[in-house]
Amino acid sequence: MSTVTSAGRALRRPGFDWPRHAPTVALVPFAAYTAAALAWFAVEYGGAGVRGRVQPPNPWPVPALRADVRMTPMTTMTPTFVLVHGSNGNASNWSALQRELALLGHRSLAVDLPGHGFGATFPAAYQAPQDLAALATAPSAMAGVTLADNVDHVAGVLRRAAEHGPVILVGHSRGGVTLTAVGNAVPDLVDRIVYMSAWCCVDLTPGEYMRGPEYASSALGGTMGLLVGDPMTLGAIRMNWRTADPGLLAALRTAMLADGTGDDLHSFLNTLEPDESLDAGDPDDRAQAATWGRIPRTYVRLTEDRSIPVALQDRFIAEADALTPDNPFQVHSLDSSHVGFLIRPGQAAKILAGLAGAGPGGEG
Repeated sequence: MSTVTSAGRALRRPGFDWPRHAPTVALVPFAAYTAAALAWFAVEYGGAGVRGRVQPPNPWPVPALRADVRMTPMTTMTPTFVLVHGSNGNASNWSALQRELALLGHRSLAVDLPGHGFGATFPAAYQAPQDLAALATAPSAMAGVTLADNVDHVAGVLRRAAEHGPVILVGHSRGGVTLTAVGNAVPDLVDRIVYMSAWCCVDLTPGEYMRGPEYASSALGGTMGLLVGDPMTLGAIRMNWRTADPGLLAALRTAMLADGTGDDLHSFLNTLEPDESLDAGDPDDRAQAATWGRIPRTYVRLTEDRSIPVALQDRFIAEADALTPDNPFQVHSLDSSHVGFLIRPGQAAKILAGLAGAGPGGEG
C-alpha cells in the first residue's frame, strides 16, 4: 500500500484529529523521500566528502517554486468532489463547473450513472432526419436499470475516491434521489453530502411530492410533449430533446434556463440523452436518520428554479432538519435557474470550494 493511500485511510479512522495529525500525515511522503535520498548518497559516495567532485545529475529535478506559491499541509489530502448528474444527463453536464473547481485548486470527478454516458442509447431514429415512429419502439439500454444499480455504482466510485482522502458527494436535480439512497447505504464513505436544487425525499416519495402544493408552480408540465413512446413498453422514459418545435423549446427554456439565451438552451439540450430509468425510488429510499442523517449536509437553493420550485426545495430542507435536528442542513442560495449554474458556474464553484476549506467534510 502506498504512503498516500495509508494516509488517506488514516483520515477516516475514528479518533483522527485533523488539525493535530495533518502536519504528520503530510510529512510522511517527504520523510520517506529524504531517507531514500540519503541512502543513495551514502552508497554512491561511501560517506566520504565530495569537495571538488562533479555532482551527478539529479534524477528527480524539482523546479523552483515561485515566490507567491505557498505550500500547505495536506495539499494532497484535500477533499474530492464526486458529482452526480440529474435526469437524462451524464458526466459532461458538470464540465464547466469542474473547470472552475480545478482553477480554484480542487479535485473533482463526475459520474456517469448506469445507462448514461457511453452506456446510453442513441437510436438511429433519434438522429436527423428524425423518425419518431421508429424512435418510439427502439430498444433501450436503460430498461431494467434501477436505483439500486445507481447506488452500487456510486458506492464503488466513493470507495476508490476515499483512498485519497475525504469525499464530498454532490448531486443535482434527480441526482439527489441517488445521493439519499447512497447516504442510506454507505454513510461512512461520505464526509459531506451536497444537494444542488436536488430531490431530497424525507416524508414522501418523488411522485407524492409532485402532487403537493409546493410543486404546483413547476413549469415542467409544459414539456410533456417531449415524451416519445410508452414507458412501460420501452422500460424507460424517453424524451426527444432534439425537437425543433418552437412551443416545446420555449417551455423548456422557461422550466430550465430562463436566465439563459436560446443558444445556451440548445447547447445544453445537446448534452442530454433520450432515456432515463423508470425507478425513482420507493418509500424505503427516503432519508433515514440512523445512516443518511449523520452525514454533514448542505443544500444549495436555486432561487429562480422553475423545475423544482424554491418552495419545494425549502420543504426538503425543513423536513430533513426535522428528521435530524442535531444535524441540520447548511443552506446557501444562488440566483440561478435549474441549469443556469452549470453553464455559468463561477458562484456555484465558490460555494463548493468553501465547503472544502476546513478539512474533511469542510465547513468553509
